Amino acid sequence: MGIPQAGEDPLPDLEAFLAPFGRLLKRSESRHALERYTTGLLANIPHKTASAMGEVLPGTNGQRLQELLTRTRWNAEAMDRLRIQHLSWHARAGQGALIFDDTGLPKKGGASVGVGRQYSGTLGRVDNCQVLVTAHYVDRAFDWPVNARLYLPQDWADDPARRRRAQVPEAVPFRTKGEIALTLFDEARVAGLTVGAVVADAGYGDQAPFLDGLEARDQPYAVAVGKQAPFRDAAAVESDPGDPEPPPYQGVGRPRKASTLADRVPKATAEALIGELPESAWQEVAWRQGTQGALVKEFAAHRVYRSGSRGAHRPTRGWLVGERPRPGHAGDTKYYFAWGLDEMPLAELVALIHVRWAIERFYQDAKGELGLDDYEGRLWPGFHRHVALVMLAHSYLALQRALGPSTERPPPKDGDPGNEPPDPGGFPPSGPGEHRRPEAPCPDNLV
Repeated sequence: MGIPQAGEDPLPDLEAFLAPFGRLLKRSESRHALERYTTGLLANIPHKTASAMGEVLPGTNGQRLQELLTRTRWNAEAMDRLRIQHLSWHARAGQGALIFDDTGLPKKGGASVGVGRQYSGTLGRVDNCQVLVTAHYVDRAFDWPVNARLYLPQDWADDPARRRRAQVPEAVPFRTKGEIALTLFDEARVAGLTVGAVVADAGYGDQAPFLDGLEARDQPYAVAVGKQAPFRDAAAVESDPGDPEPPPYQGVGRPRKASTLADRVPKATAEALIGELPESAWQEVAWRQGTQGALVKEFAAHRVYRSGSRGAHRPTRGWLVGERPRPGHAGDTKYYFAWGLDEMPLAELVALIHVRWAIERFYQDAKGELGLDDYEGRLWPGFHRHVALVMLAHSYLALQRALGPSTERPPPKDGDPGNEPPDPGGFPPSGPGEHRRPEAPCPDNLV
């Protein structure tokens, strides 16, 4: 995936790719450091720290690369915004989907910003780590990282001295991972990225404020939910006669209240609602090809309404989807909720639900090849600059892989009609256009 050996001269296509981003840096020395740092992330170097890259990259040193992260004046969010605009222009095939997830970055000690003993899905346990919330775009032709933000635990957010040492901006409060995801969503939308759906695992699907935020933004979504997630059967809700008049007051004691829909239609868990479906409701669906053939399970969908905290009814109707292994295969039943996607066929909804593999692949590539978890600094600005540069390097590779090498059509023969100019095509892109590569990860109706 990376560059086997980095030379002193910039790679021509990388230099062209970085040119728009170099304009965020005022000094030529800083732009050179940007090129060297990105080249180092792409190169075959075991550890992608500033000092390790400085030792092996010609034309720079660890101090210059470290200064790019800590002393040079540039904004990581501005670079993300410019990259989103660039990729939205050159690397989109329709609207696609936006995936939210988080990944753990193991750390020792307690000085690195945001570090603490917290649950990491990556590690599968509570451990000393940082947690990075990320957004990732995917459609039928492309996928690329959008933006990211460090999760700041409550004890960090409430400790002024610790925040000051790590240079955490005063404007950064404690926020849940769902609130961070909504912030990333808003930033991506401001940068011009619109999507057909948001996809997330149960860590986000079980956060009611996150789903409320997407609905308030009129953004369709398909998220995993836990088996205890509460819903109400849509048929029961829609056949409810409505709230009756309150009983007449008898003049003694407190006035009696009329019953509400929440009283008349009991909530039920996702597990119970899916478990009550007849066998005829289930059907086999294959959503993509895996390494050992088609990925196939059984799925069923049921119309429901979300239930709020303490059982309150929510006017949010969608599909509750159950997933179970085929007969003779082991595995647990899983549950999903989709809103704003009422007309999507079940097979396409299943494919959408499972595009989350794209962000898992990004984590593998970013950590295994690009040094996402190699940053050794302790400061908030340096951490986010390193992450922004890793995402920049990954976007370069994603474009290169999707568009392929630059090619030209042969010039027309004399006398041929049309006389069209040659189309440069290939990478790096020079203009807007639709490109397509195989193994589409996103259903066609979103693109």
